[in-house]
Amino acid sequence: ARVLDALRNILKPGGRLIAVFGCGGDRDRTKRPRMGRAVTERADLAFITSDNPRTEDPSAIIEEILTGIPDRTNVRIEPDRAQAIRRAAGLTGKDDILLVAGKGHEKYQEIKGVKHPFDDREILHSLGGI
Repeated sequence: ARVLDALRNILKPGGRLIAVFGCGGDRDRTKRPRMGRAVTERADLAFITSDNPRTEDPSAIIEEILTGIPDRTNVRIEPDRAQAIRRAAGLTGKDDILLVAGKGHEKYQEIKGVKHPFDDREILHSLGGI
């Protein structure tokens, strides 16, 4: 609930709010549709991506998120998290806010029980100026 509440409490920026987020695998599946709705109700553009799918299929997690989103006009699906961040950053303008949510301080992405090195911050830094 704390992540859901945090997503609902994002302040509207002067420009657009562009969000990148996903839901972890092997966790409470009932939150996925609600998180999708919370993000898309507040964001002007939302990229739904992989988080830590763990033992689950990332595409199945994304499909569950989508069930909570009735209007998908401003939704982009990009299962590759690094690519989702890059695509979102490429669309972020001067007054826009880019929110990359979910992984925080984690420096790995767990896929099929294996922790692969991955850091949202490194992806953002590699883009320069962000």
